[in-house]
Amino acid sequence: MFRLLAVIALLLGVLPAQATEAGWALLRNGGQVVLMRHAIAPGNGDPANFDIENCGTQRNLSERGRLQARRIGALIEARAAPVEKVLTSRYCRARDTATQAFGTGPVEIFEALDLPADDAALEQQKAEILKRINEYTGSGNLIMITHLEIIQALIGGQAREGEAIILSRGGDNLHASARIKFN
Repeated sequence: MFRLLAVIALLLGVLPAQATEAGWALLRNGGQVVLMRHAIAPGNGDPANFDIENCGTQRNLSERGRLQARRIGALIEARAAPVEKVLTSRYCRARDTATQAFGTGPVEIFEALDLPADDAALEQQKAEILKRINEYTGSGNLIMITHLEIIQALIGGQAREGEAIILSRGGDNLHASARIKFN
């Protein structure tokens, strides 16, 4: 019984690493679309005085989040994963994740990645994002930095802060081919 539990524990410890290595292999080949949740930003929601144009009124990356974002960029570069373009939400925590990780060169605002105002807005944003994903034919990787609500709407699943989800594409059906968790 003890051996069986030890084997199960070992396998559970190995599987996430394998999933991550599968993700790195996909990214090294390029041509992938990656959904990424912004890096660590403590708290929930934004303050009542929220203004999309003023970072002082938003929930922002912590120091740990800024370090996480820089680590994401360094690991992607070290693993030779080509980045062609980075699309980001207008929210400061998403934009800062993008610029901390990838600099300002390949980063572009894509408002459809913002938090939705309501269900109708979410459906419209989802359609815009799916269109962009399905039209992508680049040889490098397309990184889309967004929020949990957008990720849930697109793939029906969760994502940790700073987690990358490499998408399997096919029409309106998206799912995670692999994940890379950046601690």
